[in-house]
Amino acid sequence: MTAPGSGEQGGNAATTGAGHPIVLPALATALARELLRRVDEDHRATGEAHRRPTPAARHRLAQCRKGNADALRTIVRRHAWPTADLVGAPASTAALMILLHAPDPAFQVMCRDLIAQAVADGRCPAPHHAYIADHCAVELGQPQFYGTRIDPVTCCPYPVRRPETLDERRRDVGLAPLDEQMRTLRLSG
Repeated sequence: MTAPGSGEQGGNAATTGAGHPIVLPALATALARELLRRVDEDHRATGEAHRRPTPAARHRLAQCRKGNADALRTIVRRHAWPTADLVGAPASTAALMILLHAPDPAFQVMCRDLIAQAVADGRCPAPHHAYIADHCAVELGQPQFYGTRIDPVTCCPYPVRRPETLDERRRDVGLAPLDEQMRTLRLSG
């Protein structure tokens, strides 16, 4: 049996021939509902913290994100990364959003690697890996790969590794060119 929190699936979990966990449809549906509920809760707490930036609202947001990260950690430990083929695309994206707001960089890095494998296996959308890879790189003080992280102070992307091939890398994972992303951000901001 694997030690809890080691990042590997539990020792008694049934797996497919490819080593992916078998999750009953009812459980997959329940996991999906929980992930979506938690992201909705995060959106409400974030909105409240923006509307009324009080210490209490910021504390509620931090507690919400910690609780969400703890719940995601449990899901990952028991069932592996909640891939699109396991919980559906919306819930898998919700899991990514929870991960991006998680207050634990080591957990984010561990999940980044699980997401990379899931993308390679075709069980998760490629942009999910781009977002978490960039997030981890920026948090670790390294240049990002895909230019998905924007500095809120400068409204420019954080430093990017090999900028001359950035749009090629973005295209490879299904992202629009950086100029197009920046135009969209300016229009929505």
